[in-house]
Amino acid sequence: MKLALGLDLYRGASMEVPVDHVRRAEDLGFHSVWTAEAYGSDAFSPLAYLAALTSRIKLATGVVQIAARTPAATAMHALTIDALAGGSRVIVGLGVSGPQIVEGWYGQPWGSPNRRLREYVAIMRKVFAREPLTNEGPEFPLPYDGPRTLNQGKALKSILHPAGEIEVWLAAGGPKNTELSAEVADGMLPMGWGFDGDEVYGPALEAGFARRGGRPADFEVFGGCSVVLTDDVQGALDAMKPLTAMYVGGMGSESHNYHREAMARRGFPEAAARIHELWLAGRREEAVAAVPDEYHDDGALIGSPERIRSRWEPWTRAGLTGLIVRSEQIEGLELVAELAGSRDQTHEEERA
Repeated sequence: MKLALGLDLYRGASMEVPVDHVRRAEDLGFHSVWTAEAYGSDAFSPLAYLAALTSRIKLATGVVQIAARTPAATAMHALTIDALAGGSRVIVGLGVSGPQIVEGWYGQPWGSPNRRLREYVAIMRKVFAREPLTNEGPEFPLPYDGPRTLNQGKALKSILHPAGEIEVWLAAGGPKNTELSAEVADGMLPMGWGFDGDEVYGPALEAGFARRGGRPADFEVFGGCSVVLTDDVQGALDAMKPLTAMYVGGMGSESHNYHREAMARRGFPEAAARIHELWLAGRREEAVAAVPDEYHDDGALIGSPERIRSRWEPWTRAGLTGLIVRSEQIEGLELVAELAGSRDQTHEEERA
């Protein structure tokens, strides 16, 4: 089980990068550090900053929103950061976001997000391969030949040569993007992967791998896991509920809310529907109270070191290849590194 560190910088009104946490995670053998974006801070800039302060941990986005940039611009960001970081250290996790952000923040049509995502990945691959940039799809025609064109576009290729391999992963919840992840990406970031994740996501993954010609040996599936060392388990669970209620209840429209759907996939469909209903009705305290304790306790590692150790083993059988750990405590990172064996592996590599 690979370990990764998740940073929730995008939620803050100010920017404070926990450099000590990132450096400690690197020392503990963590595979990667992940940033994200919503409608405030962007995902790439903190990774460029961390590239100067680390030496081997992979720098990953989970996720960048495809409505925010053209695929060529996203590829340029990745090429630049990977060059600064020394090569083969960048993972670009892509996501479609939702209609509220796509249309309200970026001023882009929601359209056909699955088709846009497919073309997006294909164009990025061409940039990384330094191929002349052409695309015949309707989402990103290259060279552009639509309204108001001068018909002077050229099929250009990147001036900057890649410093190493750049991976492209996709965030996926529903079957279409899950299948697309298996078909065209290097990894997947599932929304709502529970302990039955193989059963829920498996058919779409297998369909995508079949279209690809088989599952690549190094294809990754990373899920999320909060780690909280505490003697007050109930207090920790209660502290998580307001944010969950906001996302499940209000981060999206009545017809499009991927967080509500993710909770349902995790095995809590009735609770997800009730939280959404209460939140939209303005009954926010009731929505918070409707978040089940089990939703967080089953999807996180909370409590004393002994309790966390006793609850670790099921995670190793969840069908994931890695965990993106969120913890404000360095001791929490150290504990999961011990449980996953990443610290021991790092020490063996250093001795070799």
